[in-house]
Amino acid sequence: MPPSDLERIAAIDDPYLLIRTATERLSAAQQEVTELARLRRRVIQELHAQGVSYAQIAEQAGLSRGRIHQIKHTGPAPEGAFLGTGMVTVVTPLRLDPEKKRPVLALDDMRSGQRLEELAKSFGLAIASDNVTIDGQINLNRPNLVVVCGPRMSEAMHTAYDTDPVIRWERDDLGWLLRDTRTGVAYRSGTQVVPEQPTDSAYLGRLPRPDGNGTFLAIAGIRTNGSLGVVDLLTSEIATIWGQVGDQRFSTVVSVEYDPDSGEPTRTKLASPLYRHQDD
Repeated sequence: MPPSDLERIAAIDDPYLLIRTATERLSAAQQEVTELARLRRRVIQELHAQGVSYAQIAEQAGLSRGRIHQIKHTGPAPEGAFLGTGMVTVVTPLRLDPEKKRPVLALDDMRSGQRLEELAKSFGLAIASDNVTIDGQINLNRPNLVVVCGPRMSEAMHTAYDTDPVIRWERDDLGWLLRDTRTGVAYRSGTQVVPEQPTDSAYLGRLPRPDGNGTFLAIAGIRTNGSLGVVDLLTSEIATIWGQVGDQRFSTVVSVEYDPDSGEPTRTKLASPLYRHQDD
């Protein structure tokens, strides 16, 4: 019989390697406990929504009714899985500062990344951060990836967006726009109209990884205000969106109104339907 993780770690002679290995295993175990608790709560909620009583669930699961009721209302919420499981990596794009000639993060992109991380942490998820380089390089073949970046900033993201069967990024004389190919409706930024308006349109979707081994979550406004608006919408509506699309591929357009002085979103809503890609 192969040794357990505990036995293997305890047998390490190098004390510093033992400390490092034990710490890494503890972190992995804590993430596993969180995800098992989330899965258990989700299944109980799903069974109850199907009409199975708490008493019936308790009897079949070998737990008390009170314990089942407690599990349903405590622990990590199932909708956290919309962002990922275990360790979630939030990616934002670097831009070249024309004056200082060095990579920087736009303020709204920084806000978007920070708020996504805060949202993920509220669901008990571990967080890592990364950036799209100024020349658009990004590794999309990673699990639990949330990318805040449009097609203009990265050829890899441009290619990924082109796999969407419904919502397309296009460009004309006024600039970038989002088009719903089902309805033909074009969604623009308020900066493209006369007089200008403090509004934006943004993409939210789950797209396939280039290697075909999973998906990643993509967020991008025509302007950075739009990306920030998507994060604002997720903060308040993630449970509803998760209930409709789960962890499957989808896309939608988000309408964003923002304060022209601060850039902060003041009103966000879905401008198009939530399109499930497996239906295409």
